[in-house]
Amino acid sequence: MKEPRVGAETLRHFCQQVFERLGVPEEDAAITADLLVAADLRGIDSHGVAHLKRYVDGLRTGVMIANPRVQLIKETFSTALIDGGGGLGQPIGVQAMRLAIEKAREGGAGFVAVRNSNHYGIAGYYAIMALASDCIGISMTNASPLVVPTFGREAILGTNPISVAAPAGQERPFVLDMATSVVPRGKLELYHRLAKPLLKGWAVDERGNTTTDIGAILKNLSERLGGGILPLGGEGEELGGHKGYGLALMVDILSGVLGGAGYAHRVHPKGEGGKMKPGNVGHFFGALLIEAFRPLDEFKTTMDDLIRRLKGSAKAEGESRIYIHGEKEWEMEEERRKRGIPLHPQVLTTMEQIAEELNLPLILDNPSKVC
Repeated sequence: MKEPRVGAETLRHFCQQVFERLGVPEEDAAITADLLVAADLRGIDSHGVAHLKRYVDGLRTGVMIANPRVQLIKETFSTALIDGGGGLGQPIGVQAMRLAIEKAREGGAGFVAVRNSNHYGIAGYYAIMALASDCIGISMTNASPLVVPTFGREAILGTNPISVAAPAGQERPFVLDMATSVVPRGKLELYHRLAKPLLKGWAVDERGNTTTDIGAILKNLSERLGGGILPLGGEGEELGGHKGYGLALMVDILSGVLGGAGYAHRVHPKGEGGKMKPGNVGHFFGALLIEAFRPLDEFKTTMDDLIRRLKGSAKAEGESRIYIHGEKEWEMEEERRKRGIPLHPQVLTTMEQIAEELNLPLILDNPSKVC
């Protein structure tokens, strides 16, 4: 069945209304809505409006605080630590990234750690923020324990994404935005929703054996019964799974341990009866002012040369193109801004339920039309 397409502004407006109805201040609601739609525009559907219910449930249960008391705990010329007050990760993340950029513009480099936060959406959004200030942006976060360490059978670490963005001249910016696991949980949920088969080597069961039973994997993760997603590289060490494990641990150190946030399975702990408790998610942001190292024009010219050398290099048999990180997402965004964002019928149904529960209009008169 062909998925209906909805305009980005229509989705953004609806999501903002939802957050405001749940007590989120207008600016924070706008930021959070923008991040959800940005994920869909870039083709990262696992982190887009399909995630809206997660935030609605979190705000309703008090696991996420609608209007948190955000505090600057510690600050130096080039660093800072922010306590997010248990609020939505998106507005806290934007505030922290803005501060990192400000410090970079003043002193060449800025780094900000965040504790007591929640899921912050796509890591790339924050790294991309630095590009407008001619900085290299860095963004990472820890997350709920979903990933088993190499040779393990218990989910201890999150999918712990890393993003780095660097500007170029005439070429598109480089934007790396990746989980340190083989796949993020959202992709498993997306495959389950689309009834797509799971690839072998993505996850293990409660005994640590590779499995493709996606329903069982999601159940085990939800109820913490054992097993989980494998680190980037896959099972064991032969294909480099221990390297993905090391990257995930590095993110947990910078995002969790450094700022005093949760880490390992102290992120999103569960209480009696499996009831969710405040997440204490940690983030880490960085910005590097390019002109603190070399002239900006020289850097951008060199970036163009590097990108063109890669894209112009010999292609594998049967392949016609080599991509640079972020290139597919920029092209997807252009296409979806023109034609609208495709929404799975289950996602539309969930949005309709949220609208009804909050007594909000869901104005999608013709969801196949770009609104």
